[in-house]
Parts: sequence; structure tokens; C-alpha cells
Amino acid sequence: MDRTPTTAPPTTSWPLGRAHSITVRPIRPDDVDLEVEFIGRLSPESIYNRVFSNSLSLTPEWLERLTRIDFTRDMAIIATVTLDSRETQIGVARYVRLENGSCCEFAIAVANQWQGCGIGARLLRELIAIASRAGITQIVGDVLSTNVAMFALARRVGMSVQPHPDDATLRRLVLSIPDSARSQEAAYLSSQD
Repeated sequence: MDRTPTTAPPTTSWPLGRAHSITVRPIRPDDVDLEVEFIGRLSPESIYNRVFSNSLSLTPEWLERLTRIDFTRDMAIIATVTLDSRETQIGVARYVRLENGSCCEFAIAVANQWQGCGIGARLLRELIAIASRAGITQIVGDVLSTNVAMFALARRVGMSVQPHPDDATLRRLVLSIPDSARSQEAAYLSSQD
């Protein structure tokens, strides 16, 4: 049975304290400005942890790749809040299927001022649930060996931290999604409604 999604997942929301409600939704092609502003507010350390480089070139082609997603194959979801009467992106999680189709590589980033609020864990759990429904059986991600915050987040959602096969400065995060985990993810998502 092919479980590849043909459309983007639905938008979800949850309260964060008394002042904010977080919305998680698929990224859209018209979110280029949100994405540029989000990346522009990331600290140099956050950028380095995300792309393993001190510089980031926001070319039109790269921005299009970030915002124009083929949801039948890959996924990108963003977390937003309304600040000063406008939608503001505060996080993003995405996966790209690898060649075999049953494994994907993920990436996640949360705006510095919103870290520590549970947004990263929520985004990652939703991304895992989407991947599971799409028939993906393993999620991997490469992380700098100094990124202890990402290790803590990964462990919180059940990922293991392993040595990287090709680079001693990196670690590989791995999550296998067996059928039992798919049931657990479905239960988690229904409890969030």
C-alpha cells in the first residue's frame, strides 16, 4: 500500500503560555519573505549549526528550493506566531527523501528567542508523524558534534546519537519508525487535538 502523501498536511495550532498561539503548517511558495526574515534573525551560531558554515547565501534558487516543496516526496513545515498583527516564522522542520525512498534526512531550526519553549520538539514530532504516514521507515540527520542542544532534542523524541561514518566532527541522529512507533505517533497526534 502506497502511503505517499499527495497533498500537504493540515495546519495545527496550540497555545504557548498566555500571550501566544503557535501555528504549524506546511511551507508555501509565497512564504519566501517569511523564510528570509526567519533566517535573517538566526544567530551566527544557529546558522553554523544548521549549514556547517559561517555564511549563508540566500539566492533566489535556494529560496525557491526551501519554499516550493513537492509534498509527494518531501516535507517542510513551519511554526509561526502573530506578532504586531503579522505572521512571523519562528521555526522550520523539513525532510528530504533519500534515494531508496524509505529513508529521509531531516533538518530543523528554531529562532533563537523561541528556543527552550518546546517548539523544536513539537515540530520534530509532527515531522516524524508525517514521515511515518508517508511510509518512511528511518529518519537521519547529521549534526555537529558540538551541538549538544540538538542531541538533547533528538533524544527527547527517541532518536539515537551515533558516530558519523565519514566525518569525526559530526554525529548522525537516527530514528527507525517501526509499525509500533507509527501507532504511538498516531496516538500522540490524536492527543494533541
